[in-house]
Amino acid sequence: MRDPRQPPATHVAGFVRWLPYLFAAGAVYWLVRLAQDAAQAAAPVYRSQLGQQLVKAGITHDLTQVLVVYFAIILIFELTAAALHGTAYYGLRSRRPWGWIVAVIVAGAWSLILVGIPIFVFLLRRKTRQVYGIQ
Repeated sequence: MRDPRQPPATHVAGFVRWLPYLFAAGAVYWLVRLAQDAAQAAAPVYRSQLGQQLVKAGITHDLTQVLVVYFAIILIFELTAAALHGTAYYGLRSRRPWGWIVAVIVAGAWSLILVGIPIFVFLLRRKTRQVYGIQ
C-alpha cells in the first residue's frame, strides 16, 4: 500500500525532469535583480539622479518619501518573486502537490508577459499533474 504522503511512482520523462531547474533559474534571476536594485537604493548618487528625474517629471511631493515607497515596492516584489520561484523549485524537485500549485501560480504570473504561457500549458497537462499527484 502506498503512503499517502508520497507522490505516485510515475516515470518522469523529458521536460518534467528539467522543470524544477527552470524555476531555480528564475529564483537566481530574481535574486540578482534584488541585489542590483538594493545596491541602487543604497547608492547616494543613483538616488540623487533618480530624484532629479522625478523633479523634472513634475513630482512635487517629498522626494525622500517617494523614493522610499518606490524602492520598497520594487524590493518587495523581487523578494516575493524569488521566494515563489524557490518554493516552486523545492516543491517540484520533491514531487509535492504544493510545488506544482506554486509553479502554476508563478507560470500564470509570467503568462502576463507571454513568456510563461508554454510552461503554464505544460504544467496543466494531465501527465504533468499526475506526476505531482494532482488529479
